[in-house]
Amino acid sequence: MRHLSPKFVLCLLPLLSGCLMHTRKVQKAIVPPVLMEATADQLVQRVNQVNGAIDSLTATVDFQASVGGSAKGSITDYTSLSGFILLRKPEMVNVLGLVPVLRTHAFELASDGTSFELYIPSQNKVIEGTNAVTTPSSKPLENLRPAIFFNSMIPAHISPEELVTLTKANTKSEDPVTHQTRILPEYELTIVRRRSATSQELVPERVIHFSRVTLRPFELDLYDAAGSVDTEAEYGPFVSFDTIMYPSTITIKRPLEEYQIVITIEKLTVNAPLTDAQFELKLPEGVQVQKLH
Repeated sequence: MRHLSPKFVLCLLPLLSGCLMHTRKVQKAIVPPVLMEATADQLVQRVNQVNGAIDSLTATVDFQASVGGSAKGSITDYTSLSGFILLRKPEMVNVLGLVPVLRTHAFELASDGTSFELYIPSQNKVIEGTNAVTTPSSKPLENLRPAIFFNSMIPAHISPEELVTLTKANTKSEDPVTHQTRILPEYELTIVRRRSATSQELVPERVIHFSRVTLRPFELDLYDAAGSVDTEAEYGPFVSFDTIMYPSTITIKRPLEEYQIVITIEKLTVNAPLTDAQFELKLPEGVQVQKLH
């Protein structure tokens, strides 16, 4: 057996005795004392129950829009607007923003589920096109599409044919006063599809982030065909509206186009009868029409 030299043993002594170690105290992170457990199937069921309970929404809201970010090098905040949002399945939308004080129309966006019209009275212009953005405008808010509101405000049904995965994660936040870290455990429910019938590649469609304290969603990420997140919806605290618990705020972010809209919900009615005429714009004569192809 080979013996260690006395000099080598002397070199090891500081390590073995802890002389080269230093322990620092840090604040313990705040972790919720009680966490809820759920399976992927149970979370899918929760999503589908909410979807099944809503045929239409009528909401009185405030809008706060901002445009810009790191790519543009600046952020422009727009004046807050009050307004209304009407949604009816399968994909009918009417979003109306009102000018402060005057209460005249600032904009109105309507869709029958296939095509849309965006009316901007201050420009005496209406933009018409399909619900998909084919030729993006240099003005980000002109890229508003009805599906952005519909998909963020009514959770889409998850069919048995869709594939899902469930993972656990932790979101960290810092208390602005105490600077103490808070750990927010979450479930990430990812809905994927095969790129084609013969492909093994799975393409993400959306990720729903659930709080493990409440099992309610606090964020939704929607992916485009290239696999990039094109819409993020962040949900504020759930409160009681009408017959449903619903987020009091919804922040819709479009990271690729660098704009966001914060929707604060003042009043919400579920499943009120809505007619087709409520999703049609009443345009004045002489309005300029810009068609998107």
